[in-house]
Amino acid sequence: MVKSLPPRSAVAVEETWNLEDLFKTEDAYNEAIKDVQATVAAFAERFKGNMTDDSSVIEAIDGYAAIMGKLVPIGAYTNLALSVDQTNDEAQMRASKFGSIASKLGSQLAFFSSEISELPIELLEKAMEQSAEYKNYLEELIRQKPYKLHPEVERTLAALSSVLNAPYGLYDTTKLVDMKFDDFEVHGEKFPLSYISFEGGWEQEPDTEKRRAAYDAFHAKLKEYQHTQAKTYDMQLQKEKTISDLRGYDTVFDSLLFNQEVDRSMYDRQIDLIMNELAPHMRKYAKLLQKVHRLDEMTFSDLKVPLDPNYEPKITIEESKKYIKESLAIMGDDYMDMVNRSYDERWTDFAQNVGKSTGAFCSSPYGTHPYILISWTGSMEDVFVLAHELGHAGHFYNAHQHQNYFNSRPSTYFIEAPSTMNEMLVANHLLSNSDDPKFKRWVISSIVARTYYHNFVTHLLEAAYQRKVYERIDAGGSVNANVLNNLKRGVLEEFWGDDVKINEGAELTWMRQPHYYMGLYPYTYSAGLTISTQVSKRILSEGQPAVEDWLKVLQAGGTKPPAELSKMAGVDITTEQPLKDTIAYIGDLIDQLVELTEEIEGVTI
Repeated sequence: MVKSLPPRSAVAVEETWNLEDLFKTEDAYNEAIKDVQATVAAFAERFKGNMTDDSSVIEAIDGYAAIMGKLVPIGAYTNLALSVDQTNDEAQMRASKFGSIASKLGSQLAFFSSEISELPIELLEKAMEQSAEYKNYLEELIRQKPYKLHPEVERTLAALSSVLNAPYGLYDTTKLVDMKFDDFEVHGEKFPLSYISFEGGWEQEPDTEKRRAAYDAFHAKLKEYQHTQAKTYDMQLQKEKTISDLRGYDTVFDSLLFNQEVDRSMYDRQIDLIMNELAPHMRKYAKLLQKVHRLDEMTFSDLKVPLDPNYEPKITIEESKKYIKESLAIMGDDYMDMVNRSYDERWTDFAQNVGKSTGAFCSSPYGTHPYILISWTGSMEDVFVLAHELGHAGHFYNAHQHQNYFNSRPSTYFIEAPSTMNEMLVANHLLSNSDDPKFKRWVISSIVARTYYHNFVTHLLEAAYQRKVYERIDAGGSVNANVLNNLKRGVLEEFWGDDVKINEGAELTWMRQPHYYMGLYPYTYSAGLTISTQVSKRILSEGQPAVEDWLKVLQAGGTKPPAELSKMAGVDITTEQPLKDTIAYIGDLIDQLVELTEEIEGVTI
């Protein structure tokens, strides 16, 4: 694990992604911007006020799709270059400049969505008959009609997009550029600390004194920025509330769930069932950790410690290929071609360096291949993270091959299903290839501690907290650091009860995640994992027919709402049963951990 991070200039090129697949040179990037500016101007001149019949509507949609095809790689290049080094002045200035350009282009293009939305439903339906390719897009326009504003208001909002999106940028800048962590000390020895090293290493540190000291030092630094971060978040919330009201939604929840094509009952059920029914299982897991590690008390700072840190396999990037390829081979030749290309063509940025975005993500710009960001620590856990991101990559690799620009992206509710599916495939492969109790315990503990803890606990508790925040905003309130701290602590205490001490600093966990700037995103992790858990069980029992169904789901992209996509894969998420089955499955895994630990340690847990 890298605990003191090098500058970007010092990392090995082979551990970085190749952005030249987007633009070979800076000159090519700048020429692309000039080209799209000219294209947008010509498009506005040709179609503004001139979409009068079904033929001109189809022609305009063609032109708009072509513009998006030019804009997407520009935006991807801008954002990806900044994401690997927020301290890079050139990347910062490029992003700022493009933000202004994009706002202007958005303002010029705002007429398109406004005018086409104001067309009579009969005309839009006639255009559907002429073009099956745009049927889904036109149906979505009709669905959005009640919430569209006057064209001039839409144009103004588009022109202000860089300002309206500023809270997220401010959050990232504060977190990744301004926030500097001092070394922490244990028994006279100093250890370096950073966002990446804490989340990628110190949180899982087996040495309790070091782990807790790192936790204290990390959260002491967060506390210094809590009021700035709270103000930033409140700006985001007030923006969302204002736009929700302007568009005529009853609540912010309705506004944010509309694009997910999910009703409030599905959202609330995901949070309520997990808070109530998963908590006992996870408290049992926490008690297991406490006993195995002989902790005086189980605290929030101890929850990420591995069950058996001495067995944690170390692995290089090169060695990861074997596990990834063997685990995902069941997905077929085309999928494996994508996996091989991701390694051979440097789609993934593995390096750890100063200024790099924390966590991991996959960006899948339409018209080119996906890009994956990860900070490789050398832990076997990284294989699960990489498989997760390759799940996103495989999803859009398939969707982009079979769908047009408008149809390729599914609801956010479904977005984490393909990614968590790959984690399940890795786990299933590892378990099926070993009878060693210690290895089986390691694999199952990895599923519980990473796949399920991350998606069903960390992100779900974010969602439960986020719901309380939005309820406050919907009631006309605002938030500050004290409010956010109290809400977060309350959710943590409710879930963990008396089995885990929520020590000082835990309430600041809300400062660590960018998800709060992405609408109602956190709960979708558990939703996606519910779907993928059930589908992975189908694949285990049925084999190829279940795989074929799943590939059809990936290829469908955004042509169906999440409930229909899930039904294609054999899962009915309109009921609570898949979620209850998944919670029971997690409980069974934890029971297996207890049994294996008793077998290995020769004691009763």
